[in-house]
Amino acid sequence: MEQKQFKRTTITAALPYANGGVHIGHLAGVYVPADIYARYLRLKKQEVVFIGGSDEHGVPVTQRARKEGITPQDVVDRYHKIIKDSFEKFGISFDIYSRTTSDIHHKFAADFFRKLYDDGKLVEQTTKQFYDEKTGKFLTDRDVVGECPYCHKQAYGNQCEEGCGRALEPTELINPRSKETGEIPVLKDTKNWYLPLNEYQEWLKEWILENHKEWRPNVYGQCKSWLDMDLQPRAMTRDLDWGIPVPVADAEGKVLYVWFDAPIGYISNTKELCDKEPEKWGSWEKWWQDDDTRLVHFIGKDNIVFHCLIFPVMMKAHGKYIMPDNVPSNEFLNLENDKISTSRNWAVWLHEYLEDLPGKQDVLRYVLTANAPESKDNNFTWKNFQDNNNNELVAIYGNFVNRALQLTKKYWGGVVPACGELTEVDSATLNEFKDVKAKVEELLDTFKFRDAQKEAMNLARIGNRYITECEPWKVWKTDPKRVETILNISLQLVANLAIAFEPFLPFSSAKLRGMLNIETFEWEQLGQTDLIKAGHQLAEPELLFEKIEDDTIQAQLDKLEATKKANEAAAYKAEPIKPIVSFEDFEKLDIRVGHVKNCEKVKKSKKLLQFTLDDGTGEDRTILSGIAEWNNPEDLVGKQVLFVANFAPRTMMGMESQGMILSAVDHDGSLRVTSVLREVKPGSQVG
Repeated sequence: MEQKQFKRTTITAALPYANGGVHIGHLAGVYVPADIYARYLRLKKQEVVFIGGSDEHGVPVTQRARKEGITPQDVVDRYHKIIKDSFEKFGISFDIYSRTTSDIHHKFAADFFRKLYDDGKLVEQTTKQFYDEKTGKFLTDRDVVGECPYCHKQAYGNQCEEGCGRALEPTELINPRSKETGEIPVLKDTKNWYLPLNEYQEWLKEWILENHKEWRPNVYGQCKSWLDMDLQPRAMTRDLDWGIPVPVADAEGKVLYVWFDAPIGYISNTKELCDKEPEKWGSWEKWWQDDDTRLVHFIGKDNIVFHCLIFPVMMKAHGKYIMPDNVPSNEFLNLENDKISTSRNWAVWLHEYLEDLPGKQDVLRYVLTANAPESKDNNFTWKNFQDNNNNELVAIYGNFVNRALQLTKKYWGGVVPACGELTEVDSATLNEFKDVKAKVEELLDTFKFRDAQKEAMNLARIGNRYITECEPWKVWKTDPKRVETILNISLQLVANLAIAFEPFLPFSSAKLRGMLNIETFEWEQLGQTDLIKAGHQLAEPELLFEKIEDDTIQAQLDKLEATKKANEAAAYKAEPIKPIVSFEDFEKLDIRVGHVKNCEKVKKSKKLLQFTLDDGTGEDRTILSGIAEWNNPEDLVGKQVLFVANFAPRTMMGMESQGMILSAVDHDGSLRVTSVLREVKPGSQVG
């Protein structure tokens, strides 16, 4: 299918929830690739708008507000500022970063819903929904927690996030309960308005499955999986008191579903931008309703269904909007071999990174792009972060730049020498990077950011190899004119690096241009060999990147270890106290102290240990205990342990067990043998 040529591009990046900061998973999945693409199109002088903003409605916001005892508005005001400031410091070059609590957005979203309602595009349905009788409120999907029916881990009513990742309905959960109160909810009738996705299924199939086979396999595959099933109507309203009120009669206590409200934020934020600077941006309709505009959504894979099915149906039902031309969704990024989790604070938060490693924005941008989860889940480790910086940015890119500039300073006082007659190695080197522009553009145009960055870094590899092979420090003694040519070619490569890395590492490219004493380069110049003219005075060279030492990395690992320990402590909750028993019942148990004479594993059993105890009677007592998984038998010999002496004997693995060793269940489920603080005689009673 022939690719349509567009006049302009609207780029959106998924709106982050304003109930917490932005972490490296968000950056790798959405914001770094989106920013690279926006910067790239601007460098090509294309007409582009890059839209972002905070998603400030929805259940996660109300949950945090309840937890902290503040209002939802307090929550979103705090985190909107943190997120916005972090993006600006990190160099995410949004043309606007607004919010869904703005007046413009509230009116725009309400009007959008009202048009669908007035046009008969929504279906009113009464359904049964979980209701918490203690609070007198209907529960949203995320307000219901329970056991996943598939993997049996704890899950929300809309998705099993910690386990298998399946989309769920609240009524599917095993033992559902209210997240806020712990109460068992009841089902109660409620009325909501639904978007009939089923009526658009055939259109979606043709639009995506037939016309967009170029989409990434994970996006296309997930869309196909949904479209191979029968799509069902989906509620566009919720019973909540935080959000945009449903603008129709008889809708008291109901707000727009956050996944109806949030993507409209892309459009309302564009309108806000255009209203502020109409002479620069024109009308918002140009960016959303003109067939000459290309729409590209950058999202994580958990948002595919919303951006590829639900939002397009909303816009199709409205009747005036363009459809996304591409939705380059990434997979997930893990942290130190564990899933990033905001609830467990298992993350590297952007605002903390900027404080802990000041001036290292481009290092993180480089590492996240080099390890981008473009086709499968990937993993971030601090050791790899250090290696990428020290072995690539410092040892390859920074080293080449420093060699070229320092040699020029040493031999020519920082003045660019003229290029003389070319040797075979000169011509080969120049030929090696002449196609860099075409290669990088082909990769960026198809959203292969990781490979595009590799091509940019390849220029530095070419440069290092060239200088090493030419050895200008030796040639200088016999042929200074030859050194002029070597350094001229090296400096042309340095200038090309400043251009090639501009979309990826904007801070470093600006610093490098400063050292070259050149205000700006044009993208069209990439690959050219006369970017810096002979006689041009360079500025004082300095290190482009610096090594990251072990103690810096260890500080970050220590922070994660502290988080892990805090999570383990928070996760522990003692089992409920059993029903009260009488003292007389307790007295029936004969608990005694035994001296362990011998302890060994029972053959053919993974769980059992065989204890031989001196119980004070003069005869040894044998007790079998299923604690082998957590206890080394050799460590127990000579210890004093507590045991129940008057249990009836049991036969296990062909052996008679004469009692029960008392063990404590630790927070992780392990069993630890109980003992006494100081030694007593074997057979001493506990009472």
